[in-house]
Amino acid sequence: MPQPRAEPTAPAAQARRTVEAVWRMEAAKVTAVVARLVGDIGLAEDLAQDAFVQALEQWPRDGVPERPGAWLTATARRRAIDRIRRDINLAGKLQQVGHAEQLRAAETTEDDFDLALRDVKDDVLALIFATCHPALPAESRIALTLRMIGGLTTREIARALMAQERTVGQRISRAKRTLAADGNTLEIPAGAELGVRLASVLEVVYLIFNEGYAATSGRDWVRSDLMEEAIRLGRVLGALAPTEPEVLGLLALMEIQASRTRARIAADGSPVLLLDQDRTRWDWTLIRHALAALERASRLSGIRGPYVLQAQIAACHARAARAGETDWARIVSLYERLGAIAPSPIIDLNRAVALSYAAEPAAALAVVDTVVESGALSDYHLLPSVRGDLLERLGRREEARVEFARAAQLTQNEAEQALLRRRASGR
Repeated sequence: MPQPRAEPTAPAAQARRTVEAVWRMEAAKVTAVVARLVGDIGLAEDLAQDAFVQALEQWPRDGVPERPGAWLTATARRRAIDRIRRDINLAGKLQQVGHAEQLRAAETTEDDFDLALRDVKDDVLALIFATCHPALPAESRIALTLRMIGGLTTREIARALMAQERTVGQRISRAKRTLAADGNTLEIPAGAELGVRLASVLEVVYLIFNEGYAATSGRDWVRSDLMEEAIRLGRVLGALAPTEPEVLGLLALMEIQASRTRARIAADGSPVLLLDQDRTRWDWTLIRHALAALERASRLSGIRGPYVLQAQIAACHARAARAGETDWARIVSLYERLGAIAPSPIIDLNRAVALSYAAEPAAALAVVDTVVESGALSDYHLLPSVRGDLLERLGRREEARVEFARAAQLTQNEAEQALLRRRASGR
C-alpha cells in the first residue's frame, strides 16, 4: 500500500480511511486475481497498488462504489491488460494480444466483474502458498505474507516486526526476485508437495502470532496487532481450506491463546502467568469459537497433527474453570504424542512443566536437566525460567534466584525482564 503523498483534507482523509479499510480486506483477492493473469507476483502487486492509488484519487470525488472490492479488482485487471498490450511485440506475442482483447471485452467495469467464488478462493490460496514458499527464509516469508495477504505497508511491517523499514523492503524485494527466478507459478501444489508447502504456510502464520503473543523484544509483552493479523490470516485459510485439520487446529490454537489477552497483563503492565490469571477475564466467545473449530478438525482425521495436538493442550486449560481443575495428566499425554511426531527440546520443556503439576516438581526437574545437558536451548530464556520455578517449588530458593537472574539476562523483552528480576530478588 503506497504512502500518502500529502496531508489530506478532512473529506479526503475519510475517503482514504475507507480505501485503506477496503484494501486491507481485499488486497489478497485483487493481487491474486491479477497475478493469475500476468503470471508475475511482483508485477501483480504493483498493478494492484496502482488501482489503490486510483481509488484514492476518484473515490473522494465520485463516492465509494457499491462494490469497492470488485472496483479495485476490475481496475487492476484493466491496468494489467494495458501492461500486456504495451509489452507485446507482433513477432512473438500475437496470441497474447488476442487473449488480452478477449479479457478487455469481457471485463470492462466493476459492475460486469463477477468471477466465480471458488476461482477467487483458489487464487488467494495459491497466493498464500506463493508468499510462504519454503525456498524463502522465514523472515522473508513473514514480510511478504504481511505485505500481500495482510495488505500492510512496508512501514507497517517494519513497525510490526520491530525492524528497519529499509531492511524489510529489501527482504520483500529479494523474496520477489527469488520467486521469479524459481519460476514459481500461482498454483496450489498437489501430492506430497502440498503437505510441505502447507506446513510452511502454517509456520509463517504461527510465527506472526507468537511474536504478538510474547514479543521477543521491546516494552510490551503482548502485541495485539500481530495476534489479530495472524488470526485473520488463519480465518482466511480456514475459509479457503475448510477440510484441512491442521488449518483448523492452528486457528483454534491461536484463538484460545488470544482469548487470555486481557488476563495476561496486570494493571501496571506486568505479565500475569497462566495459573495466576483471572479466568473470568478470558474471552469465552472466542474460546467457544475455537473449540468448535477444534471439534471440526478432530472429526476430519483420525491422525492428529502438531497444531491439532497443541490446540487440544490449549483446550485443556480453556475447559478448566479454575487452575486447580486443569487436567495435567492429559496435557502430559498430549505433549508425549506431540513429541513423538515433532521432536523438540521446547516440547520437552513444556512437557516438564505439565509433569510438575501432574506428578511432582522433582520428576519435572530431571526432564529439564536433561534438556540443559543437551545444550539445545542454551540461549532460550524460558529454560532457566522454568528451571528456576521448579527449584523454587522444591524449596531450593538460592538456586532458583540464580536461574531467574540468568533468564532475565537472556530475554530482550522489557516486561519479561522486570518480572524475572523480581523473582530473582525474591519478591
